[in-house]
Amino acid sequence: MSGQGFSGLTVAAFESRMAREMTRLIEHHGGHARVAPALQEIPIQDNPAALRFGAKLIDGSVDVLILMTGIGTTTLFDILRSRHPMASITTGLTHTAIVARGPKPVGALKALGLTPTLTVPEPNTWVEVVSTLDEYRPVKGLRVAVQEYGTSNPELLEALRQRGADVFPVPVYRWALPEDRGPLKQVLGEILAGTVQVMLVTNAAQIDHVMQLLEQDGTTAQFKEACKKMVVASIGPTASERLRHYDLPIDFEPSHPKMGILVKETSEQTAGILKIKRR
Repeated sequence: MSGQGFSGLTVAAFESRMAREMTRLIEHHGGHARVAPALQEIPIQDNPAALRFGAKLIDGSVDVLILMTGIGTTTLFDILRSRHPMASITTGLTHTAIVARGPKPVGALKALGLTPTLTVPEPNTWVEVVSTLDEYRPVKGLRVAVQEYGTSNPELLEALRQRGADVFPVPVYRWALPEDRGPLKQVLGEILAGTVQVMLVTNAAQIDHVMQLLEQDGTTAQFKEACKKMVVASIGPTASERLRHYDLPIDFEPSHPKMGILVKETSEQTAGILKIKRR
């Protein structure tokens, strides 16, 4: 641990799959971890959009495939392989440019023995997706499939359509609130009570669900006031966009949109940020 880290401050996060890792990281950097899931991933096993995409792919009717997430990539190909031989899928991809939004889709493709045509650089937002495609070739008249991740990205879809692409989204899982919302409500209660000094946001949908619960309880305004006195750290531009949408502060973004870097760098900056905010 470098420096004082969080120095015993209480740090809230809303991780689901990586809850244990997030707790470990916060504690390693000197924080008291309050981690409660805001999401659960609901795979769409009998997914008509994915199956329609598979038929188009094998028919040679997909020019560009944009893969937005690692788990979404894995799930999409699992659905396809439930109906088609991998050899047919691979043949269909021969004439398709595969665009991977960062390292996680790249890793998922590698596990399948596939290599992306294009890899989108950090910070991996829809803006970089579009600019990467612009540098590659015009998409006017091309049939572009977009693997969606939990929620749709209307800005990306609209940007592609404005460039003349024939765009069809392929949702392969969606986000839902956890069945047991007790832990999340407890952490939100601590934030409202002012006993949490740092809040880490690692996914834009986390904020949607947090705000949904707060609205149901009539505590949205109180939460916004609490955030003004805390350090609110966002993992990157996509999460930050969602925070701004709800008029919530963004006090810190890490140098790279990685969970470990977010926790480490936030711990190093927290004392200074709190000092300024408390003035």
